Amino acid sequence: MAETRTISARKGTESEATPGSKPQRPRITKRKALENHARAYFDALARRDADGMAEHWAEDGVVDLVPLGILRGRDEISAFFREMFAAFPDLETTVMRVVAGQNDVAVEWRMNGNFTGSPFQGVEATGRPVELRGVDMIEVADGKNVTNTAYYDGMAFARGAGLLPAQDSGAERAMKSAVNAATKLRRAVAEGRDAIVERRDSLSQRRAA
Repeated sequence: MAETRTISARKGTESEATPGSKPQRPRITKRKALENHARAYFDALARRDADGMAEHWAEDGVVDLVPLGILRGRDEISAFFREMFAAFPDLETTVMRVVAGQNDVAVEWRMNGNFTGSPFQGVEATGRPVELRGVDMIEVADGKNVTNTAYYDGMAFARGAGLLPAQDSGAERAMKSAVNAATKLRRAVAEGRDAIVERRDSLSQRRAA
């Protein structure tokens, strides 16, 4: 009777199998488990499901949104994302790449949506489109997120949301001109003050002589 052979998915080598036996499933490595965990977390984010995201977090988890601030605890993290989903009701999230280590995983992502919903971080909806690219560095312990450091371009968000003028626009050039003028004025005032002090010290030295 002819023998059947299966190809190992992990090592790419052939292994013998007896007729009628089930192929052995490849063992899931720790890195693959972390990758699956991160993808499931971002799937919930893509669905705009704050409760589904919360299930992936430890009770005392911490998120460091580098351009914005720190969120502490599952409830605070969930509240932030509920606010974001309400502010950007059509928000779309796409995972570009996932790289897992032994205890942490990096996720490169893109987001786009329109600021047409509720206020966000104290700012009323402007109706403007926002596009972001970023990377999350997630630490996982016992199957739960314990920390996440999220890097993204805060200025790109501010421009998209209407908090700053568009890049290279007339409004941005005017803003830069105003900043430069104020900087030059402060410098001139400081130089004039230094010159007065220098003159006064010089006069004092002459009188003393």
